Amino acid sequence: MNIIDRAVAAVSPERGLKRTVARKKLQVMNSGYSNHGASRTKKSLLGWLFRGGSPDEDIIDNLETLRQRSRDLYMGGATLATGALKTARTNIIGTGLRLKPAVDADFLGLSEDEAQELKRTIDREFSLWAGTTACDAMRMDTFYQLQQLACLSYMMSGDVFGLLPIIPRRHSLYDLRVRLVEADRCSNPQKMEGRDIVGGVECDSDGAVVAYHFANKHPLGKNMPREWTRVEVFGAETGRRNVIHMMEKERPEQRRGVPFIAPVIESLKQLGRYTEAELMAAVVSGMFTVFIQTENAADPLAPVIPAGEQVDRADENSYELGNGAIIGLGPGETANTSNPGRPNTAFDGFVTSILRQVGSALEIPYELLVKNFTSSYSASRAALLEAWKAFRMRRSWLSSDFCQPIYEEWFAEAVAKGRIPAPGFFDDDLIRQAYTKAEWHGPSPGQLDPLKEVQAAEKRIANGLSTGEREAAEINGSDYEQNHRQLVREKRMRADDGLTAGGGGEQQNAKTDDADLERDEDQ
Repeated sequence: MNIIDRAVAAVSPERGLKRTVARKKLQVMNSGYSNHGASRTKKSLLGWLFRGGSPDEDIIDNLETLRQRSRDLYMGGATLATGALKTARTNIIGTGLRLKPAVDADFLGLSEDEAQELKRTIDREFSLWAGTTACDAMRMDTFYQLQQLACLSYMMSGDVFGLLPIIPRRHSLYDLRVRLVEADRCSNPQKMEGRDIVGGVECDSDGAVVAYHFANKHPLGKNMPREWTRVEVFGAETGRRNVIHMMEKERPEQRRGVPFIAPVIESLKQLGRYTEAELMAAVVSGMFTVFIQTENAADPLAPVIPAGEQVDRADENSYELGNGAIIGLGPGETANTSNPGRPNTAFDGFVTSILRQVGSALEIPYELLVKNFTSSYSASRAALLEAWKAFRMRRSWLSSDFCQPIYEEWFAEAVAKGRIPAPGFFDDDLIRQAYTKAEWHGPSPGQLDPLKEVQAAEKRIANGLSTGEREAAEINGSDYEQNHRQLVREKRMRADDGLTAGGGGEQQNAKTDDADLERDEDQ
């Protein structure tokens, strides 16, 4: 009798039809994934505790704990968690994603000169609003600082909300404000009134998000919230956007986001505990202590640390050590010492191994996670390129989910107030899109070998694989047109003063300078 026959006999001792049916059921259960990842008979998988649920059950039911643990790790529970979040924030946002208008001049029927003048007007007007604290409802941050805060908050808490109220203020040309709201304040109100509200997010019968519910106070504060405000995503009369919800989805029908470090919370916490234990052991080991045995009983602590300097005198069992301590022993007392063997020579290798796994989960290579580039140029560059795939992806999300919607609302106000000429802006969605089309450029990855990077950029431009505008943004985040105008001015200054300029390692005389200047101006 084979193993299936024995299993069938155990389940159904009767012969005949019942035994045949049971045998077929077992054969079905032992096919496909049931022999592997879904096996319930392999000893290696019997101890695997698991239970699946909907996005609401798996995420929202555990979200409060995940948020608080994530914040605790950031605030000091694990320095590596702080480093991971700040590294991601700095590379995604840096000093801020800068607007570069990309008006669709062909669709709008604008000449090249008209399009360039419109772009310069948009730049000036947007800087007037975004470059000051006038854009912040709290009057504390510029638009670029709000980007940093929004990015860090959504990665630490799972998501973050941006409200777009209209608040007129004296000496402020624009009335649009941005108010960031922490994730905890979006929660279920006390009275649901039969509506589909989960995690403070309300959906209609089609599953579309129609409103968010915000508590009047932070739920983790001293005073519990008692009132909730329902804010519609889009205004009922104007269709204007009222709420921006920034989150990174990992499952369909998911309403709330998960903290960035959620998959590695346990690893980071355990690694933090291990690091603290090794540090403390090294500190204690470094306090070399001498014990002196005498015939007279004495207080062993008195010669070590004066009573006025002791920090835990209330605990009789607390012994305080100091650097180079001398402790007197009473009659019959013997000092027993142990060598903790610190610093631990295996510490670095073990931590490095764990951090490689953590970095893999966070899409941040080990070298960048700990800021330790000791490999070859090729290996270090490969690590940076891999990290920047994730950084660019999240930068694109933040641009489309945060920067662009706010820019479009600001643009509408600027047109309504006559600050920006945009005929037909409010009449046709295509015209509106053509005017508000934009790119958002952030900090560049940097260069391990600037010469090689510039040479590669030159070849890409020469072969038509890229443009000067894109390469300027990628290499140092600068604006190609501004660079060009500045170079023209500098060449004119040098030509007027009769100075020569170097280019490509060769000295150019004033005549060549003049020829370049004339060609630049003609172009």
